[in-house]
Amino acid sequence: MARVKGGVVSRRRRNKVLKANEGYYGSRHLLWKKAHEAWLHAGQYAFEHRRKRKRDMRKLWIARINAAARLNGLSYSRLIAGMEKANINLDRKTLANLAATDAAAFAKVAEAVKAA
Repeated sequence: MARVKGGVVSRRRRNKVLKANEGYYGSRHLLWKKAHEAWLHAGQYAFEHRRKRKRDMRKLWIARINAAARLNGLSYSRLIAGMEKANINLDRKTLANLAATDAAAFAKVAEAVKAA
């Protein structure tokens, strides 16, 4: 049986990885073995951090809501509990956006929570 080396296909595959690694430091964008290893790790980090970004954003929203709530005489936990009692259905992303951009609207929400 004839030996199949797959020269064109292999070269294209390797060039695709090397092209993806443009801008990497040192031999990670030049040498195939180092480049392939760096490319695989980059993919793993990207996968992991796409999920981590969601956690980080939620932490950021909670910090912003807490800061705005304290300016209105409430703690974060009392604000969230009061919102459930007052039947105000705003998610944390929207609430954090209100706190950052429209302090008057956030103050109205805080007043409604205090009333409830």
